[in-house]
Amino acid sequence: MEFIGHFRRLTPVQRNTFIACFLGWSLDAFDFFILTFCVSAIATQFQAKVSAVVGAISLTLAMRPVGAFLFGVIADRFGRRLTLMIDIITYSVFELASAFAPSLKVLLIMRALFGVAMGGEWGVGAALAFETLPAEGRGFFSGLLQEGYAVGYLMAALAYGTVFRFVGWRGMFVIGALPAFLVIYIRTKVDESPAWLQGRVSRETETHLGRDVLTYLGTFIFLVLLMFSFNSFSHGTQDLYPTFLQKDHHFTPQTVGLIAIIANVGALLGGILFGTWSEKIGRRRAIVLAALLAIPVIPLWAYSRTVPMLALGGFVMQFMVQGAWGVIPAHLNELSPPAVRGTFPGFAYQLGNFLSSWNIRIQARTAEQHFGGLFAPVLAWTVLIVVTLVAAITSIGRERRGADLSSTE
Repeated sequence: MEFIGHFRRLTPVQRNTFIACFLGWSLDAFDFFILTFCVSAIATQFQAKVSAVVGAISLTLAMRPVGAFLFGVIADRFGRRLTLMIDIITYSVFELASAFAPSLKVLLIMRALFGVAMGGEWGVGAALAFETLPAEGRGFFSGLLQEGYAVGYLMAALAYGTVFRFVGWRGMFVIGALPAFLVIYIRTKVDESPAWLQGRVSRETETHLGRDVLTYLGTFIFLVLLMFSFNSFSHGTQDLYPTFLQKDHHFTPQTVGLIAIIANVGALLGGILFGTWSEKIGRRRAIVLAALLAIPVIPLWAYSRTVPMLALGGFVMQFMVQGAWGVIPAHLNELSPPAVRGTFPGFAYQLGNFLSSWNIRIQARTAEQHFGGLFAPVLAWTVLIVVTLVAAITSIGRERRGADLSSTE
């Protein structure tokens, strides 16, 4: 009931803005995760190794900082709303182009360009949302907004489990171009950020950015390292998991999709719960608790043999992974300098993505070279290492829970 109360307190403008930002991030994630489900099919068509195909995922992650910086600067200069619309159209175009790639090399290029556009959405959307929403209930909305990512994964799993056998991997990418229609909703229902309108970032945005990054250099470096650990946590447990289910267990697309759907229901619930709980126990404490609780789940998640137990393991693991992540949108925006809030958190987030972008190739090659192609040991060790990193880095940082986000001055 408390959750419903948070929504009831929103004005129509605030509600429409949050819905638009949530859907923008959900559909962005949907487009990204389509590829993770199609790795095996693409490898078969192009007669390539899995480790070569997952290079497309690494390129997407590696290029996201470029988009975070470019679209962030545009958002700080010209406004959040217009930038968000341009970004959504851009990532939809490159998603569609991926469907017509004649070779693996062309597909890699399309995914790199998609990564630029994908990198811009999170920072711009989060800034627009939190500059519009009230401070009360920020933890709840942080958890729900971040779990747009889990909803996108769930949608990709549902599409893979139901239509992949009819349309193939190319048809999946065509479906992934549909988010472009979200622009119509933003154009007609969403207003510009009131904080941005009040502050009206001047044409010296670039100067402000350089000055504020230098002023907050310690915070910026800390956030990049924090986001490196977080992205290693999420992508290390998600991107190769469908391939693990296909290769280690030889499950059908329907079964893989079902397990992924159940896992992402857990992710959605975990993000909302820990995001809301962070209002009471603090951002850092909520993150550390969620991360450490993932460790005892490793045997169930990586070494179970039956579909029900693997589904349960996926549910609990993603509950903890996204429980930690649910705190991040509010945490990063609260720690960011106001004048460059459209750039600072998103750029730090995506630089962390860049640092962790090749983890998936390391995972795939390690499985191929040292474990006879089995992914379970690699996934298990990944969780143990990155959970320790997330908890350690978070613990030494600071937080500004409840900071005023109503101005960009």
